This record gives sequence, C-alpha cells and structure tokens, in this order.
Amino acid sequence: QVQLVESGGGLVQAGGSLRLSCAASGSIFSINVMGWYRQAPGKERELVAAITSGGSTNYADSVKGRFTISRGNAKNTVYLQMNSLKPEDTAVYYCAADRDYGLRWDFRGNGMDYWGKGTLVTVSS
Repeated sequence: QVQLVESGGGLVQAGGSLRLSCAASGSIFSINVMGWYRQAPGKERELVAAITSGGSTNYADSVKGRFTISRGNAKNTVYLQMNSLKPEDTAVYYCAADRDYGLRWDFRGNGMDYWGKGTLVTVSS
C-alpha cells in the first residue's frame, strides 16, 4: 500500500504562485508514476501533470509553461510549482500514484491505484 498526503493549497490572486507538495509513504518502491490531477466544481477530474520514476514529465496543454512537476531528492515527494495562476485553475488538486508507467497519460485518472485526499487551490480574479 502507498499513502499520499498533499499540502500547499490555499487562496492566491490571479498571477500569483503556489507550490503543492505530495509526500508518499509505504511501498513506494513499487511506484513508477506520480501525477497531479484537479477537479473543479461541476467538472470532471483531469490530469494536470505527471512524472515517472525516470524523470519524464508530461503536462496538460492548459498548464504548459506555467506549471512544473518535479521530484524531491528522496524521490518520495513530488511537487507542483504553479505560476501565473488563473481563476480557471481553481480546483481541488489531488496527488496520484501507480506502478504502471503508461498511466502518465491517464487523463481522468481512472487507472491510478493510489490517491491523496486533495488540497484546495482557489485563485481570485
């Protein structure tokens, strides 16, 4: 089993920045991909960014150039640096993880085995 805990959400003005953290514990040796998803009110969950154990990354088109996903030195922490935030970035952000490398492209996250409880990001205009 893998446990994921997110932190770093909050309220920020448009144009501002936030950094989200996801700390993984448990059987982390089995994890090959970690991702950040978000779900805005009334909308479906969507992939924001993902990173593999080898360091490959991918991003949703809506966040390219503004968000950066990275891993900590200990490899059990994943960050999402969010810059130039927009009101449409407002959502609950979830960290997810799985052993299947291919799930880095899992747009809705339906295949991901492990999830955190989420952290709310609110961007005011």
